[in-house]
Amino acid sequence: MPAIELSNGVARIGLRPDLGAGLTAFDVLHDGSWQPIFRRVDPSTAHPFALSNILLVPFSGRVSDGGFTFDRTFHALPRNVETEPYPIHGNGFSAAWDVASVSADSITLTLSAEGPGPFRYDARMSYRLESAGLVMELSLVNRARIRLPYGAGFHPWFVREPDTTLHAPARGVWLEQSDHLPKAYDAIAAHPDMDFSRPQPLPERWINNWFDGWNGKARIHWPGRGLVADVDASEALRQYVVFSPAADADFFCFEPVTHPVDAFNLPGKAEARGLKVLEPGESLSVSTRVAAKSG
Repeated sequence: MPAIELSNGVARIGLRPDLGAGLTAFDVLHDGSWQPIFRRVDPSTAHPFALSNILLVPFSGRVSDGGFTFDRTFHALPRNVETEPYPIHGNGFSAAWDVASVSADSITLTLSAEGPGPFRYDARMSYRLESAGLVMELSLVNRARIRLPYGAGFHPWFVREPDTTLHAPARGVWLEQSDHLPKAYDAIAAHPDMDFSRPQPLPERWINNWFDGWNGKARIHWPGRGLVADVDASEALRQYVVFSPAADADFFCFEPVTHPVDAFNLPGKAEARGLKVLEPGESLSVSTRVAAKSG
């Protein structure tokens, strides 16, 4: 299916409804030319992880132990990506969404999902261009007959250049083990190269960590291009993930999310980790705005 393109003259996106309602581009007009904020990708790609942004619903990250126990019942979750040993990111990112409405600068899509595992939900996603910015709004309703812990988030791949800096103050960071599940939680001050309480470059190494104690605001700066992107996430998104494989990568992921990886199986109740327990018919809504400007 060809990508749907939206533009308001100063911002533009490409969108694949058939591939998880993911994006293939988010550009802004800067100094007379279109500049990528999210990485540009082949609009005909067949793999969601090769996109510019995917949707994380009904949860974010990997889930260990073949599923999770909630209200004294074990709920199995199937593996959903061939190269991954654990289920990852729910199923919204790989499903075909229906287009509910579309205009020159906005689109709304819907999904009625049976699964994964016990999850049954209706989701609604909208992308809207506002000046040189992109607003992403995602909501879901629990259609299961039982209450369940739900999560959500956004997974954009931002452009990474040698001089790119990130400013995203956080309180603590989860460290990962070799299988990318949580190993330990630590104060951010113990890890200076991941302390984004002031603007600094990304670590010159693999980074795949999730951070909490965030106020929902971040800034990404590309000094060489004279561009800044301000990220403003809604109240439920008070954690984020940063992923980039190496210093020479041309991207990094900055993902506003509701909960850390494997929150279902971490010590303590699910809701204490950011998951939201929804009774049948209850809903969860999240949103993030990414606004570009000269800087």
